[in-house]
Amino acid sequence: MKIGLHVVNFTWPGGARAIGPTLAQIAEATEAVGAVRLSVMDHYFQMEMIGDPVKLDMLEGYTALGFLAARTKTIKLGLLVGGVTYRYPGLMAKIVTTLDVLSGGRAWLGIGAAWYDREHLGLGVPYPPMKERFERLEETIQICLQMWSENNGPYNGKHYRLTETLNVPQSIQRPHPPILIGGGGEKKTLKLVARYAQACNLFSRLGVDGVRQKLEILKRHCDAENRDYRTIEKTMNYAAPKLPAPGAEADALLRELEAFAKLGIETAILVPFGEKPVEDIRALAPLIAKAAAI
Repeated sequence: MKIGLHVVNFTWPGGARAIGPTLAQIAEATEAVGAVRLSVMDHYFQMEMIGDPVKLDMLEGYTALGFLAARTKTIKLGLLVGGVTYRYPGLMAKIVTTLDVLSGGRAWLGIGAAWYDREHLGLGVPYPPMKERFERLEETIQICLQMWSENNGPYNGKHYRLTETLNVPQSIQRPHPPILIGGGGEKKTLKLVARYAQACNLFSRLGVDGVRQKLEILKRHCDAENRDYRTIEKTMNYAAPKLPAPGAEADALLRELEAFAKLGIETAILVPFGEKPVEDIRALAPLIAKAAAI
C-alpha cells in the first residue's frame, strides 16, 4: 500500500510568517519519507469540525500547490478535493494544466460537488442546490476532458457554455492529468467515478464493512458503464486525531491498513494535524516502508 499526506491545518507556531517555511519543510519531508502524493484542502475558511474559522489559518488551494511544486521533484500534487463551485470549468482546466506543466507532470484534478455553505455565503460564491451542483460537476469534468483533448471547439451544456475550449500549452501528462472524484455517494458520486475518474477517495471512518460496500457499488457502476474497475485507483483518507508514533501505534495502524488493502484500497492518505508536522512526518518513514509490503 502507498501512503499520501494531506494538509488540513496551517496554524503553526510563528504566525503567518511561519506558514511558508513550514509548508516548504512539510513538502520536503513528505517526499523524503517516500510518500507518493501530497494534497491540501480546497477551502477559504477553516472547517468548523477542526476549529474556529475566525482564528485558524487557511490557504487558497491551487496557489499553495504551486508553491509545493517548486519545493518538490517527484511527489504527485492535488486538491483533496476541489469544490466545483469555486472556479469556472475552463479556468479549472487551465489551472490544473499550469500546475502539471510547472511540476513536470505531477498534478491531478481532485474535484467534488462542494459542501461548505458558510464560506460560500461569506465570500459571495453562489451555492446552488445539491442536484445542480452535481450537474455542474459532471459538466465541469466534461469540459476539462475536452480542453485536454484535440477538440478546441465549443461546449454547450445546461449550466456552462464555452465558445472556444483552447488550452495551450497542453498538460504534460497525456491524455490528461488523472481525475480523482471525492466522496462515496452511491447514486451519483460513485457513478461519476465509474464514468470519468482515474481515482476515487473514501474514508476510513466507514470501517472495513462500509468501505467494502462502497467498493462493491463502484464495481456495479463500472459494470454498467462498461468500465474496467481495475483501472480506478482506490484511495482512502485515514481519519485519526494524530499521526501514529513509532512502535505499537504504527503497528496497529499497519494492521488496520492491511485490512483495507485486502478490499482493494491502494493508497492511504494520512493527515498531520499537530503543531509539529515536520517531525511527525519524518517519524513516518519506517511505517511507509512497511506499508509498501502490504
